[in-house]
Amino acid sequence: MKGLIKGSIAAALLVMTSSLAIAADGKIVASDNAIMQHEDPAMPTRVIKEGTKINMHFGDTVILGILNDSYTAKALIDRLPITVRVNRYSHDFCGVMDDPLPYHEEDEHFGWLNGDIDFATDGNYFTILFEDEEKSEIYGSQINIGVIACPLKKISDLSGSYEVLIELAK
Repeated sequence: MKGLIKGSIAAALLVMTSSLAIAADGKIVASDNAIMQHEDPAMPTRVIKEGTKINMHFGDTVILGILNDSYTAKALIDRLPITVRVNRYSHDFCGVMDDPLPYHEEDEHFGWLNGDIDFATDGNYFTILFEDEEKSEIYGSQINIGVIACPLKKISDLSGSYEVLIELAK
């Protein structure tokens, strides 16, 4: 029991210390207030337990996703089905949306967590980020709208450009 109490206190102090460090420089990052898992690095870091399930069709490969209940995610859901042309880059698939998603400035943050589905406000980018979360905080203008619901390798193994159909999962 003592170990459990000490562990709980240590966890609380870690959370408070992290919050204070973020507050000191005013920078909001992707991990703030996120539910995360670190047990399985093959899976997305962010955990969304409930949300709107989607399918993203990369040719014959279907990537499952879960959208959160943010203002921006709800705007995307209202537009589904939608097609976005994306290209593979070093740590993501990214494409410019013809009709930008609305967002609240207070939802913007720096960086991402591996597996995140984000809307980048600085270029109206729809992005699926699958690696480099540890050095991602140099990138701002991110709004998390969801997470993929499959191993990261399923998307990181893809290459090239795609007309991605995004639709509600049945």
